[in-house]
Amino acid sequence: MSLVEINPQSHDVRIELKYATKDNFTGKPVYRKDGRCYLNTEAAKLLTKAVELAKTQGYRFIIYDAFRPTEAQWKLWEHTPDPHFLADPAKGSPHSRGAAVDLVLCRWDWTALDMGTAFDEFHPRSHHGRLDINAEAQRNRLLLMGIMTTAGWDFYRNEWWHYQLFNARALYPLYSDKDAPTRVMG
Repeated sequence: MSLVEINPQSHDVRIELKYATKDNFTGKPVYRKDGRCYLNTEAAKLLTKAVELAKTQGYRFIIYDAFRPTEAQWKLWEHTPDPHFLADPAKGSPHSRGAAVDLVLCRWDWTALDMGTAFDEFHPRSHHGRLDINAEAQRNRLLLMGIMTTAGWDFYRNEWWHYQLFNARALYPLYSDKDAPTRVMG
């Protein structure tokens, strides 16, 4: 299995890799500023399905993260070793297998829907099924989950933004930065 580049031309998505900026929980870039977005072959196919389903409802996706090299997973873990929100890199993350995507549903003009919390807000309010967020955000999370799960993705209960392939740790190999077609970390 190889990594496939995800870009606006291939998938009609907007790429805003948060870890290529300081706008993430570490407060500094982890990826190259010009880092590219990748998924493994199977995940790229399921993203195509999700994009088509979202289009039928008048929505698009902004992608905040996808393939995350194992080296990047270690950097995130060293900053915040919280197993409720980050995979222990010793076990391997679905992101490091190209088998996970972090995204938000948005309107056709690229305005992100209200999801009740920010991306990577490490707080129980970020969990699916929360009743302590406003009703609109609850509906938006359910809409996102409906689109993604209908397209064949599994969800992670602690993060409304995270979707992954089923059984990713058992089925897909870990990738490092050198395995990417163009290095993500530089």
